[in-house]
Amino acid sequence: MNKGILDRSERLLGSEGMKRLGEKRVILFGVGGVGSWCAECLIRSGIRHLTIVDNDLVCATNCNRQLMATSHTIGKVKVDAMKHRLLDINPEADITALNATYSEETRSDFALETYDYIIDAIDSLKDKADLILYASQLSHDNRNVHFFSSMGAALRIDPTQVRVAEFWKIKGDALARALRNTYKRKKVFPASKVKCVYSEEAPLPNLGETNETSSYKAQINGSMCPVTGIFGMTLAGLVIKDAYAD
Repeated sequence: MNKGILDRSERLLGSEGMKRLGEKRVILFGVGGVGSWCAECLIRSGIRHLTIVDNDLVCATNCNRQLMATSHTIGKVKVDAMKHRLLDINPEADITALNATYSEETRSDFALETYDYIIDAIDSLKDKADLILYASQLSHDNRNVHFFSSMGAALRIDPTQVRVAEFWKIKGDALARALRNTYKRKKVFPASKVKCVYSEEAPLPNLGETNETSSYKAQINGSMCPVTGIFGMTLAGLVIKDAYAD
């Protein structure tokens, strides 16, 4: 690989640190406003083995916050557009793009036990709830499997209020609250502690049509790149910091 691509990273982490990053296998669920920035930060930082999972197409409304969304990629498969961009950055990266959806029914398709890092940037409450349970169990059973999750980045505009906390200690996040209520109602709980990215900013009102929905979201909320990008970068930072210290 052309050393110049990662020269500045190696000057900070050293050759052994970069070797550790390059050996890690990462799977990322969701390459939208949060996940797309996470994916690019991982590749730019030295992660070489990355699987990205999403079943959506790029649309015009993605262009305000999703890294691979441009006027030229509208209508394309998100993971394919993202893979193309990542390989433009590092042609030697091992990128697997899966046009698929994580769910309770499909979880076995991903062989999550073979990854060092599992990252959740899923929008669907039901699928996110299942991934947190399943990945936290894997992390509990195998200390070499690490899991990080993103809570809600929508309806916020202040990137300085993005924080990291354990799942049960998050305050003021409606998505975390809904997930906790789901687990309490079903009497099932994550098997290990889950480090999450969230915002302490109180959500702003949604000024869009309240009846506008999608197949996997209860409601389409406004969101902005300065916040979703920081969420994604923070998730990537958690992976890089942990892998470097390993």
